[in-house]
Amino acid sequence: MKLVIIGTGYVGLVSGVCFAEFGHDVICVDKDEDKISKLEQGIIPIFEPGLDKMVADNVTAGRLCFSTNLKKILADTNLVLIAVGTPARRGDGHADLKYVFDAVEELSQLITDYTVIVTKSTVPVGTGSKIKEQLLKTLDRSLFDVASNPEFLREGSAIEDFMRPNRVVIGTDSDRASSILKELYRPLSLNNTPLLTTTLETAEVIKYAANAFLATKITFINEMADLCEKVGADVQEVSKGMGMDNRIGPKFLHAGPGYGGSCFPKDTKALLQTAEEYGTSLQIISAAVKANSDRKEHMAKKIITACGGDVSDKVIAILGLTFKPNTDDMRDSPALDIIPALQKAGAKIQAFDPEGMLEAAKLLPDIQYCDGPYVAAEGADCLVILTEWNLFRALDLNRVKSSMKTPLLVDLRNIYGHSSPEGAGFSYIGIGKPTK
Repeated sequence: MKLVIIGTGYVGLVSGVCFAEFGHDVICVDKDEDKISKLEQGIIPIFEPGLDKMVADNVTAGRLCFSTNLKKILADTNLVLIAVGTPARRGDGHADLKYVFDAVEELSQLITDYTVIVTKSTVPVGTGSKIKEQLLKTLDRSLFDVASNPEFLREGSAIEDFMRPNRVVIGTDSDRASSILKELYRPLSLNNTPLLTTTLETAEVIKYAANAFLATKITFINEMADLCEKVGADVQEVSKGMGMDNRIGPKFLHAGPGYGGSCFPKDTKALLQTAEEYGTSLQIISAAVKANSDRKEHMAKKIITACGGDVSDKVIAILGLTFKPNTDDMRDSPALDIIPALQKAGAKIQAFDPEGMLEAAKLLPDIQYCDGPYVAAEGADCLVILTEWNLFRALDLNRVKSSMKTPLLVDLRNIYGHSSPEGAGFSYIGIGKPTK
C-alpha cells in the first residue's frame, strides 16, 4: 500500500518509518525545506532510540522517501495521514488547528480521485466533522472520506509502541475507509493486536480521555507522596501495593516532579476547553492540571528547604533536563519551572542531560551546561536528579561526594530510593519518603 503522511514531526516521522517497516511505500511531506533536506541526508530532527537506523534502512530499501511537493505525489495514492502539530493555543489552551486545516485546504485543491484523509494528529472532538465541511466546499462527497486514527506513542519508546501497540483505534462512518485502514494495519494481525473501530467522534475522544487519565494518575500518586512524607510512609511501597491490584495496575504510579512533554499538558488543557465549549464540567481533570502546575513550584521549594531554606549564591547541580529519559524534548519539562525558581532564589545552576542540552540552552540560556554528571557535581552544594536517565542510576557516589562542596542529594525520581546513599556519606531526600 502507498500512503502520504503530511508532517515530519514526532508523530509523522515515527509513523512514517514504522509503516515503511511494515512494507508499505511511504512518502513523508513537509513544507520545511531545510527539514526535508536534512532527512534526505539522514539527519534526524528528533532523538528517538533506533529511529535513525530505521529511517536509513527503509530509505535504502526504497520504501520511505521525503518531499516538499504534495501536488506531485498525491496522484499515486488514495490514503493521506495528517500528522502536523496541534500545539496549545496561546491564551486559552485550545488546540491550535491551523496546520491541520491548512493541510486540508491544500488537499481540497489537489484531490481528483477518491482519497481517505486521516487525522493522526491529536485533535479535539468535532474536528473530523469540520474537515468534512471544509472539503465539501470544493469536492464532491464521493471523492473523499475522513477518518481518525489517533496515536498512542510514548517518547523514548515510540517505535516499540507503534510496532507492538496495545490497540489500534479507527474512527470513521465509512466502510470503505475502514477497510483501507484495516489493510494498512494488517501486518499487526500477526501479533493479534486489538483493532477498535468506532465513530469519528468517539475516536477523537478516546485519545484525549486516555492522556487525561494517565496525567491524573501521575498527579494522584504525587499527592500521595506528599501525604507519605507527612505520615512517615514510603510512596514507592504504596505504589507497589496499589499496582498489584489488577484494577489499577503499576504503570504511571511513579512519584516525581510532575508531568510534562508534548502531550499531557496540552491535551488536558484542550480537553477542558472542549468541555467548557460544550457546557460540561471535568472537575477531576481540572484539579489534576492545577495540582501538576503547583507540583513544580513545590519541588523548587523542596530543594530550597533541603539546602537549609536559603540557596543564595549556592551551586545546585541538576542531572536531567528533558521531561523524561530517551528524548531530547524539553516541552513543558519540570526543569523549565524548577530551575528558574531556583535562580530567582539566588542559586547558580550547573546542569547535564545526555540528549537535551541543545534544546535546553534555547530555553534556559543562563545556566552552566556540563560535559557529564560528575562535572556538574563539582563544587555543588546540592545535587538534584530531575530526570531518570539510566546513566544516573549507577553513579559512583563516592566520586560524586568527593567533588561536591556539600554531600546533599535531592532525588526527585527516587532512583536511589531503595539503595543507601547515606552509606556514601550523603544526606538523602527523595519523594514521598519518611524522614530519617
